[in-house]
Amino acid sequence: MTVTKMSWRPTYRSSKFRNVYGKVANREHCFDGIPITKNVHDNHFCAVNSKFLAVVTESAGGGSFIVIPVSQSGRLDSHHPKVCGHNGNVLDIKWNPFCENIIASCSEDTSVRVWEIPEGGLRRNMMEAVLELYGHSRRVGLIEWHPTSSGILFSAGYDYKILIWNLEIGEPVKMIDCHTDVILSMSFNTDGSLLATSCKDKKLRVIEPRSGRVLQQASCKNHRVNRVVFLGNMKRLLTTGVSRWNTRQIALWDQEDLSMPIVEEDIDGLSGLLFPFYDADTHMLYLAGKGDGNIRYFEITTEKPYIQYLMEFRSPAPQKGLGVMPKHGLDVAACEVYRFYKLVTLKGLIEPISMIVPRRSDTYQEDIYPMTAGTEPALSASEWLSGIDRDPVLMSLKDGYHRPNQVVFKVPVKEKKSVVVNGIDLLENVPPRTENELLRMFFRQQDELRRLKEELTTKDVRIRQLELELNNLKNVSPNNA
Repeated sequence: MTVTKMSWRPTYRSSKFRNVYGKVANREHCFDGIPITKNVHDNHFCAVNSKFLAVVTESAGGGSFIVIPVSQSGRLDSHHPKVCGHNGNVLDIKWNPFCENIIASCSEDTSVRVWEIPEGGLRRNMMEAVLELYGHSRRVGLIEWHPTSSGILFSAGYDYKILIWNLEIGEPVKMIDCHTDVILSMSFNTDGSLLATSCKDKKLRVIEPRSGRVLQQASCKNHRVNRVVFLGNMKRLLTTGVSRWNTRQIALWDQEDLSMPIVEEDIDGLSGLLFPFYDADTHMLYLAGKGDGNIRYFEITTEKPYIQYLMEFRSPAPQKGLGVMPKHGLDVAACEVYRFYKLVTLKGLIEPISMIVPRRSDTYQEDIYPMTAGTEPALSASEWLSGIDRDPVLMSLKDGYHRPNQVVFKVPVKEKKSVVVNGIDLLENVPPRTENELLRMFFRQQDELRRLKEELTTKDVRIRQLELELNNLKNVSPNNA
């Protein structure tokens, strides 16, 4: 099979998205004065939904992020409350797709935490998470919510493991242990039955997540993969990476045959990581480079040339990361098909960038707004774990989306202290690899020793009381005789 090389120079052809343009929000609709983290970890440090904007912030001692209602743009108060329960830098944050007040975070402190943000946003610093999940032995760099099931969360750590958490019980239920180096990205297909990963070991994998079985694997020699994304229901994957000549490159793959990419395309000679974003409703792919000011966009087709260059949004300010608004949060009256929230670290600024299809008509444009994945889960955590797969529950964007969310996040009651996956207690049997991990484990064990001593003292007192009662009973019995 030969790999097709192609140029992304614009060729004019019939496409309703040919004239899509990017529009930066007015200054009063931007978010200013935000102490965006200076961490160099290759993540977006930003998560958005129709209610809130969350951004990882610079903080001394521990890690924190702020949560701002999306309607409250403008300059941020320097004393704005933060979510600050982590003991190390926060590396990734993701909103629950079905419950818009629930956000998950992961950190260098080896934990994953789930937080419930009150309606209207934070009024004071939040220290207590509704769930603290320990199972990784090293820092946790990535988290992803399952796309159709409520209460299933995936986390990838620097221990080269992916843990699947069932939040209905607050425990890990599966460990995927097929990677030999740090996992760089994770992406689900539409119904969440397949997981694609890119890894520092230069391999691209398609995994059946419930069994952990690797269905397809590619050793990328000519195209060093950084990020991977499933292209909806097209049975295709798209990766961004670096060619053997150190040029930035994208590649299109058949998910059922990773022996060779269908298409490879050189982008430019810059060095920043390319983040891919795919909109399954419009079949548009957006490429944004870390440290770049521009966002290129393409149309993906099932026939040649497969990847059609459309246009480029340009801006002088470099982006550290980008958040993406879910579909039901877009302005359909303005024919907005995608919205980025761009982090500009040097200015402490977050700029909304709307991708708009120019239309003269004021009526609802059904051809650019097909039925899309909504905020209702298709199945529960236990149903998905039992082997059931379902496509997302779709919704229409016509007349806006004002249906109240019926999903309520229930916190499980946890008594179990150990974390056992595949017969291994992850908290007890993994040796620390760094001084920080050793200290954390030491303090954790000190707390456990203190608790056990207190428990022992309480039991000693109870034993003495019972011995006295027994002696009293013995003394009473002879007197009665």
